[in-house]
Amino acid sequence: MLRFEALSWFAESAAMDENRADTPEQVIEFAPKGGPRSYTPLVDEAGEAIIAKLQKAADLSNENCDRAMKLAHKLSMELRAAEDRINQLEAEVELFRHRAVRAEYWLQTIQKEIEEKLIAPRSANATEQTSLPQDAKL
Repeated sequence: MLRFEALSWFAESAAMDENRADTPEQVIEFAPKGGPRSYTPLVDEAGEAIIAKLQKAADLSNENCDRAMKLAHKLSMELRAAEDRINQLEAEVELFRHRAVRAEYWLQTIQKEIEEKLIAPRSANATEQTSLPQDAKL
């Protein structure tokens, strides 16, 4: 059986050699010359392209991060300023409440003084005057 396979291979190669003679030389030149083609330059190019894209992505990511950090810092400063203003306004509110309580106290004190010094003596005089004519009749 080995002999048959060897003979059949020899017959096929002879047939191919005959076909080769009929084939134009231009077509034969395009056949790969010497062993398998090296893919190293293609792999290197692909690797460099991937690294370049990764670097670009990293740069964009860093820019976005920097922009976000600046915005966060700005907003933090604005928040701090707003909190300071709120604290200032709360202090003013407390001051005005205290002043309103003091003003109310003084209004009550003045009202009491007016009642005691002005209204009460007049009422006493008015009651005495109405009671005098009655005493005079007796």
